[in-house]
Amino acid sequence: MVLSDQAGPPPFVRLAAHEVRWRLLSELARSDLRVRELVALVGEPQNLVSYHLRLLRSGGLVNARRSSFDGRDSYYHLDLERCADALADAGAALHPALRLLPAEPANTAETPAAETPSVLFMCTGNSARSPIAEALLHHRVGSRALVTSAGNHPKAALHPHAVRVLRRRYDIDITDQRPRHLDTMTGRHFDYVISLCDKVREACPDFGGHPQRLHWSIPDPAAASGDDTAQDDHPAFDRTAAEIDTRIRHLQPILFPAPHRKVRP
Repeated sequence: MVLSDQAGPPPFVRLAAHEVRWRLLSELARSDLRVRELVALVGEPQNLVSYHLRLLRSGGLVNARRSSFDGRDSYYHLDLERCADALADAGAALHPALRLLPAEPANTAETPAAETPSVLFMCTGNSARSPIAEALLHHRVGSRALVTSAGNHPKAALHPHAVRVLRRRYDIDITDQRPRHLDTMTGRHFDYVISLCDKVREACPDFGGHPQRLHWSIPDPAAASGDDTAQDDHPAFDRTAAEIDTRIRHLQPILFPAPHRKVRP
């Protein structure tokens, strides 16, 4: 953890308590965004937004990646795992009884059928990132969500490493799945449309019903793997699957929000 102990309020409290930084954290908790998008959302000058982003990055709460669509641009991402750890430490610093426990997995078995959310994952080729996300969300929630994936330039087949990493790490078999074109999604209703590729985000078609549009800026693992598809594994796909799985876990409470319960006096 980059945040270090100092006298006074815990580092997370000092960072998050500033109004602009809290608004930046709130926006990034929902979706990866570029500086100009954050400027528009928080209504502050770009130099001020960039200054506060630097503080959040130095505190280990936010990181940045170069856009695969425009290398002169970057996407900022909130590290929810580190935020959870820092928030738990902040509670414990005030009183041991206030240490936050890890959130329980969403109890999807209690979700009424009428509230079944529909989710579309997208990447350019629909051969690695988006089918991994589709498989992992379906693996975690089963039939309680309608999940699919597609791409605007689908490959002829899934990347072999994507198939292998799902089978090896999660015991999921997507051998028989084939990439789909976004055109095949025309007319379908989605509650959430999630892009995992900077390029496909720029080419995403409009969907009826005003779905929630989220973006996860995740590098293409195939670009790091080269042409060697014969080996049994590749670290780029392991890292990609692990990052997507983490994001999937944080997506579940959004898809299946728990009812608010009042604490009895």
